[in-house]
Amino acid sequence: MRDSILQSVDDAIRAALALKTAHGIAFIERAAEQIVHCFQNGHKILLAGNGGSLCDAIHFAEEFTGQFRNKRPALPALALADPGHMSCVANDMGFESVFARGVEAFGQPGDIFIALTTSGNSPNLLAAIQQAKEQGLYTIAFLGKTGGKMKGLSDLEWIVSGFAYSDRIQEAHMAAIHIIIEMVEQSLFSYAAR
Repeated sequence: MRDSILQSVDDAIRAALALKTAHGIAFIERAAEQIVHCFQNGHKILLAGNGGSLCDAIHFAEEFTGQFRNKRPALPALALADPGHMSCVANDMGFESVFARGVEAFGQPGDIFIALTTSGNSPNLLAAIQQAKEQGLYTIAFLGKTGGKMKGLSDLEWIVSGFAYSDRIQEAHMAAIHIIIEMVEQSLFSYAAR
């Protein structure tokens, strides 16, 4: 068991190191800049994912609507996770439409749509990216493995590659999310870095 634990720890460290690559740093910096610009111009963020990635989307949103490290005004972010909406759309139109309908309902030009997926192959996220682009939203994708069918479709993307399982990819995604939120707070509210 100890060898398996040590291997998992090594894999988690390797996932975290994906943040420190030139591509990882550039993604974090650009995502934070785009989100700052979005909020400064009175727009909002919509987020979506499936399973654990939907939980990450919810966490991403609540850090903006609540607060992260400092007291500050709420920022407009919405995870497309309402169970009534999702079950209604899934029942009437199919599960592949649940996020696209959310984007259609809430998205406005100047908003940002963020998709989180470890495979890049989820039909409901592919449909949501397309809907977001049609409505003039800026699109950001947190991807994994090879990037899947979503590779190259968003305005900004980051692919955490080299992992067969979703857990390590999600760990890297969540670390990036926290750093992005920290940078947004610092930029909007002039907090000194600690």
